Amino acid sequence: MKTSKAHRIALLFNANKTFDREVISGVAAYLSSRRTTWELFLEEDFRLRLAGIEGWQGDGIIADMDDPEVAAALSRCKVPVVAVGGSYANPDDYPAGVPYVATDNFALIKSAYQHLVDTGLHRFAMFSLPESAQNRWAQEREKAFRCLMQQDGMEATIFRGCETSAQEWDEAVRGQVEWLRSLPKPVGIIAVNDARARQLLQACLLAGIEVPEQVALIGIDNDPLVRMLTRIPLSSVIQGAQEMGRTAAGLLDRMLHGAVLDRPRVLVPPVGVQAAASSQHQLIRHPQVMRARHFIRQYACQGIKTHQVAEHVGVSRSSLESYFRRELGCSVHDVILRYKLDAAKAGLESKRSIAEVALGCGFTSIQYLHLVFKRELGCTPRAYREQALGERMLACG
Repeated sequence: MKTSKAHRIALLFNANKTFDREVISGVAAYLSSRRTTWELFLEEDFRLRLAGIEGWQGDGIIADMDDPEVAAALSRCKVPVVAVGGSYANPDDYPAGVPYVATDNFALIKSAYQHLVDTGLHRFAMFSLPESAQNRWAQEREKAFRCLMQQDGMEATIFRGCETSAQEWDEAVRGQVEWLRSLPKPVGIIAVNDARARQLLQACLLAGIEVPEQVALIGIDNDPLVRMLTRIPLSSVIQGAQEMGRTAAGLLDRMLHGAVLDRPRVLVPPVGVQAAASSQHQLIRHPQVMRARHFIRQYACQGIKTHQVAEHVGVSRSSLESYFRRELGCSVHDVILRYKLDAAKAGLESKRSIAEVALGCGFTSIQYLHLVFKRELGCTPRAYREQALGERMLACG
């Protein structure tokens, strides 16, 4: 049986970023679904390096071109190139002469904004990044936010802060805390990515600002590592990065077989919103209930009890139970269990064992986790995991 020649393709991405990893996953998904053989070049540490790329002796390149240095270097390449990156309001900002697969920056911000609107919020702000050539995608998201605010007759409040480093960390945190304290509350804040959202969430906790009662927060990327590093689960917009990878691979495959694409631009919309505690704003008038929920949100999975919540708030257990019944229509224990259950559901969608999920979410045993799932959800933890994984595979096509 005659086999086709394997094409040598370079993937120029920084796979320390969730977006880039997901795009690479989409390329892999495209190749596994077709009789297409590519020999893939990536740096061993999955970093993007441009030295010598103009002389690449392979057959094609797929690259993240949000960085203008990448676009400039690849403009001198002789092989077919497909660009991946963020969308631009100005068509002239796209790299010239190459097909471009873009995440729809306007749709990302609109999804985050609509999510916050749906929680009942009326004030909004954005946490962005300092202006630079490498952060053009962040500035495009700022433009989208300004446009949405203008459409709804509101002023766009945007804080860029400073770049974070070990030397400037204290200054960065002080600036974030000062900005947060200056905002009218309650407020919904869109961070341009999950990394910035995580920083702001930490600043809220340091400043004693309740999340999401006073500040409801949503990021972009749905980064699993960031989720592991936050005490309060972070809401995030899920980019269609895997679909971008599949689309980019498909375009390059057609070019390698002689197709002339006439430099198309493809906009890929977000997959949806992964809603979590950081943005689940609910109007609460009683200050003790607000403080108690903020404490529960941070420590529910550490096995806290009702009396510990009451001690933190500084009221008797019976008084706190009475406040919860009047304000929320449930007990303190019900709220603790709800957060533990939400954390367990998220844990079961990862590769952690059921025993690890039970222990990490404050359940005393697998048997207790099983009992709670059967009582509250009508299924076992294993059945929930299988259903969640099946739905994810279906969504990925």
